[in-house]
Amino acid sequence: MTRVAITGASGRMGRQLIAAVLDYSGLSFTTAIVRAGNPLIGADAGNLIGRSAIGVKLTENLIAAVDEFDILIDFTLPESCLQTMETCVQNGKSMVIGTTGFSEEQKNLIQQAAEQIPVCFAPNMSVGVNLCLKLLDITARIVGKDSDIEIIEAHHRHKLDAPSGTALRMGEVVAAALGRNLDDVAVYGREGNTAERDRKTIGFATIRAGDIVGDHTVLFASEGERIEITHKASSRMTFAKGAARAADWMSAKDKGLYDMQQVLGLDS
Repeated sequence: MTRVAITGASGRMGRQLIAAVLDYSGLSFTTAIVRAGNPLIGADAGNLIGRSAIGVKLTENLIAAVDEFDILIDFTLPESCLQTMETCVQNGKSMVIGTTGFSEEQKNLIQQAAEQIPVCFAPNMSVGVNLCLKLLDITARIVGKDSDIEIIEAHHRHKLDAPSGTALRMGEVVAAALGRNLDDVAVYGREGNTAERDRKTIGFATIRAGDIVGDHTVLFASEGERIEITHKASSRMTFAKGAARAADWMSAKDKGLYDMQQVLGLDS
């Protein structure tokens, strides 16, 4: 049985991950990592999510716990995730990374780490979102060149990066299907006299409000009709379940960089 560690275990996403891993057949939750100084250090992870005690105590010491897990799931922040990744590389531990907001330089570091350990890295672990990515590729190839393409995303007021990693990934998928580079065609804001829209561009609109878990819509608008592909998450559990599924899938993998499209068999 694959033994799983979770970083940021006391946070909103961390608690969902704990529940998802506990409920997933084939996975054993063994390690809960929190920031140094967290007042919950020493608490039982089961009690943390409103269940009976499971004998897994929250700890700040990842290095001391490296012999207790096989794969680590990280949904924290880029800087802390990269520090955790160094420990995993040094100790031959696999990783599932759902953290977003990485710079290109930081993404290169993940690529380098994957040359030594198995890493599943995806901006969104939701099964539904990854199915949408497949649909976006198909749609863009069929109608993309004749459409104005806009990506609208909404998240809770606490989210730090914008546009979301999922929105950017959607843009990358659409751009690649059209033979374009997202860096060359992305438009991240409009104000004032913007002149007529260039059909080759891909627009992004970002909303931050309330407790929205995550809404994404990609709009293909042409003369006389429009196609909208939308995914709405009502609970963080959808991301947690996807991460648990990825951890189980990764248990049989050698070093390399993987994503949720491969986990779900959508990459063919």
